[in-house]
Amino acid sequence: MKNIRDFLSYYKPHKKLFFADMLCAFLVAVADLVYPLIAKNMINDYVPNANMRLFLVWSVVLLLIYIIKALLNYFIQYYGHVMGVRMQAEMRQKLFRHLEKLPFSYFDENKSGTIMSRLVNDLMDISELAHHGPEDLFLSLIVMIGSFAILCTVNVWLTLITFALLPVILLIVVSLRLKMSSTFKKSRVELGEVNANLENSISGIRVTRAYNNTAREEEKFRHYNDQYQTARNASYKVMGQFHSSLTFSTDILYLVVLVAGGIFFFQKQIDAGEFTMYLLYINSFLQPLRKLISFFEQYQNGMTGFERIQEVFAVSPEEESDDAITLETTNGDITFQNVTFSYEESEEERRPVIEHLNLHIPKGKTVALVGPSGGGKTTLCHLIPRFYEISDGEILLDGVDIRNITRQSLRSHIGMVAQDVFLFTGSIRENIAYGNLDATEEEIMDAAKKANIHDYIMTLPDGYDTYVGERGIKLSGGQKQRISIARVFLKNPSILILDEATSALDNATEMLIQSALEELSRGRTTIVVAHRLSTIKNADEIVVITDEGVAERGTHEELLQKSGLYSELYQYQFRTE
Repeated sequence: MKNIRDFLSYYKPHKKLFFADMLCAFLVAVADLVYPLIAKNMINDYVPNANMRLFLVWSVVLLLIYIIKALLNYFIQYYGHVMGVRMQAEMRQKLFRHLEKLPFSYFDENKSGTIMSRLVNDLMDISELAHHGPEDLFLSLIVMIGSFAILCTVNVWLTLITFALLPVILLIVVSLRLKMSSTFKKSRVELGEVNANLENSISGIRVTRAYNNTAREEEKFRHYNDQYQTARNASYKVMGQFHSSLTFSTDILYLVVLVAGGIFFFQKQIDAGEFTMYLLYINSFLQPLRKLISFFEQYQNGMTGFERIQEVFAVSPEEESDDAITLETTNGDITFQNVTFSYEESEEERRPVIEHLNLHIPKGKTVALVGPSGGGKTTLCHLIPRFYEISDGEILLDGVDIRNITRQSLRSHIGMVAQDVFLFTGSIRENIAYGNLDATEEEIMDAAKKANIHDYIMTLPDGYDTYVGERGIKLSGGQKQRISIARVFLKNPSILILDEATSALDNATEMLIQSALEELSRGRTTIVVAHRLSTIKNADEIVVITDEGVAERGTHEELLQKSGLYSELYQYQFRTE
């Protein structure tokens, strides 16, 4: 019931259009009820008595009713769908807004294709239900109740015999509805898996071709596609049972009226016009009954999609403390005090990635984090902008616990350059301007110059309007990296996080980018996660982190003199290079 109440709440902003749609549906139902009455009078009175004038008058009346009915149906079809699309757009916007606020852990656990399926496919069915559902249900009930009332005035017993089958039909509907609900929900889940696999395969198409694994990807897609087909077949099997049972019931209903009406006619309890009216009303009655059948199908599709969307809304967004402050400026002094962090939330699965870490990063200094993979260096960088919440301890920025600072203001002072650069589909200008959406053309170009990418951009035919392709596929790794650096220059943050920003580049490109990074780091608190130790020799402090915590710390020269883990790593890289 809660899902139904939540669903109905989306009608509130469109109540005028909704009631207009319902009024039109009501008038269409009234028109359907009037036609058999006029037909009865024509058969019983106007035709036998050769009353041509009334026959023509009521023929014209019927024509006008049909014209009005056509206009009403146009309004229902057009504006009813408009209302459904508006509701769909509002739900999609609300869902996207909610997704933007969800913690990173949600996206770690859920596939992009599955999320997209909820945003697109589920909402499409919800839109159809929002339009057709109330309208079909309302119109069907009006016609059925009106037919029953009018037929009772002709012959109560024949009417009761006719409508006695309704409880049987409703019993079939109720018994099959729950079965339909479970099968449709399963098919929704499988469709999400198909979309997720498709999105993953398309994104990795170059890797697939490089390793000649096209057949493998086809097999994976066939597996998910077959699962969806099986689930859909099961739902259609139930739907087939639903439709065939109801169609058989309605056919029996028509037969009962034909036989019982004929008997009443032979016994002179009804006349030819009333018998014809009965048959016409049964036709009018069967039409809304079929609409009810269609309604239950739409209801299952729409409410299944709505339940899946409600599951996303049930995930709590990133929360702010009640007394969270807005950080206007910061010196960039960062302190980790006894920090413990685990990606898993449950006690049974929890395995700390960082445990009881103590680390101080003074303002304006450059601190490099090095060590074996799995030690938590990247995780540590993600904790500073609160991409994840720590399990224990506290992280202080200028002496203030970052949990007491609003995320938006905290992140406004932090710039990140990662190894895996993400560029949005669009132009070079748009991607650089992402660092400051209010930046002028001069500021964008100045940021590009500082990142050593301006000269290259000017060689392109479209310059800053050059289309970069999906995820920047039309650019090289070094070009994408320099655009991401220009983006951070434009943001001008107090704290800079460089997460292996040059590890995937060749030496010549690395030298070009390294000079841009040194310029970017000047005067900022900078945290560098480095794989190539030669790039961080000039750091103010180097911290060696293992899975047991901080193993060593000091300047490059101090750590070499200790002849510890850092010295071993450096000597190994020096020999390799």
